Amino acid sequence: MSFFTTRIAKYILTFLISMVPVVELRGALPYAYTCHLNMWFSIVLSVVGNLLPVPFIIIYMRRVFCYIRKHLPKLDGLLARLEKRIEKKSKTVMKYAFFGLFLLVAIPLPGTGAWTGAMVATVLDMRLKKAFPAIALGVVVAAVAVSFATWGVFGYFIN
Repeated sequence: MSFFTTRIAKYILTFLISMVPVVELRGALPYAYTCHLNMWFSIVLSVVGNLLPVPFIIIYMRRVFCYIRKHLPKLDGLLARLEKRIEKKSKTVMKYAFFGLFLLVAIPLPGTGAWTGAMVATVLDMRLKKAFPAIALGVVVAAVAVSFATWGVFGYFIN
């Protein structure tokens, strides 16, 4: 029974890792691979976990920033730097709209991903119904790329 419980815990951890900013599914899928979890189930869990925070970020991020600025003014400098970084990434997205947001999320590099895409959509005042499909499609493409790199390349050389 402990094997079953441990396996479930590893799947839950894969899901939770995919929700963490910066790490996202780029860290969750290699973790699942090292735990010898089922590839397809891990991909689905990682995609769902990575997309779960997106609507909340798009809908509430502005309010959270305003609240922090009002009640925690010492963090204003940190927020200003974060917004500046997001605005830098948003210039490319503004130029290409849906496709730009999709590319920002789909390319599995540091500083890209669903969290960044959602924050860029917030800065650009994109509606959830326009931004979410681009982000979701980007997450799926990133999951395919990371899965291939993890299970395909590593699996080929290790096994």
